[in-house]
Amino acid sequence: MQGSDLSRRAVLAGLAAVAASPTWAASRLSVVATTGMIGDLVRQIGGPGVEVENVMGAGIDPHAYRQTRSDIVAMTRADAVFWHGLYLEAQMEDFFADLGRKRPVHAVAESLDPALLLSHEDYAGRYDPHIWMDPALWVKCVPAVVKALSALRPKGRDVFEANADAFVREAEAVGTYATNVLGAVPQDRRVLLSAHDAFGYFGAAYGFEVLGIQGISTESEAGLNRISALVDLLVERQLPAVFVETSVSDRNVRALIEGAAARGHDVSIGGALFSDAMGPDGTYEGTWFGMIDHNATTIARALGADAPAAGRLGKLTGAA
Repeated sequence: MQGSDLSRRAVLAGLAAVAASPTWAASRLSVVATTGMIGDLVRQIGGPGVEVENVMGAGIDPHAYRQTRSDIVAMTRADAVFWHGLYLEAQMEDFFADLGRKRPVHAVAESLDPALLLSHEDYAGRYDPHIWMDPALWVKCVPAVVKALSALRPKGRDVFEANADAFVREAEAVGTYATNVLGAVPQDRRVLLSAHDAFGYFGAAYGFEVLGIQGISTESEAGLNRISALVDLLVERQLPAVFVETSVSDRNVRALIEGAAARGHDVSIGGALFSDAMGPDGTYEGTWFGMIDHNATTIARALGADAPAAGRLGKLTGAA
């Protein structure tokens, strides 16, 4: 499904099929979410009364993703659809505009005050969408999810609010752990260089200089001049590690390592970070809590801090 006309016809056909389906009146709320981070947030707040299906799994890049036929069927059958917004799912925006005329569709991140967001360097009026990288910012999306679920199931509001309170408390604990382990990284090593510019909010929260080979979107190109400039930086500052991302090709990162090696400086891959997608379903890293724990632990250890190999709760499995 490439075009908005095809998407619109598919939505209408799906709605007709749903209207005739005897399973439509299920007792549990049926929700479809785009990214794993959005799906996990809705799942944590909704609890057992909400069934959440994710469109994008581990290793999927949301910047370039286009909805499939099965995605369209799932979303037109759902009681509600939750997506991130802020132009993260850029290829799906026309589809969501069509679907929103027929179904509750919520762009969760767009509930935030723009004053809290990092402006996009290249596009006026657009913002860096990677807000889940800062726990203190991510929890500000919680009220929008509670409100949306409560509108669908008013009698569940008390449950949703209690689950939301528990989520916020755990997010604060994860944020405190990240602050502690990342704060132990030597000041001259607080440079996070990865495949694309997904860690701006992380850098602002934890005092790191963040450099991406590509821009905020993985659709941007990394030119030879950019790679050459980053090789210069690695060599001049004697940085020990760079990072790959699970949802982005490691080709450009390896080009940096080879370029630095050619100039006599050995750089290692500090680990694979979860940027635009979480870990596999069913793993600790397949939750937002595990994603943040993994990233903070991996970065801290690679850059010289003494962080526990298995993370905050001893649950990290190396699922990246």
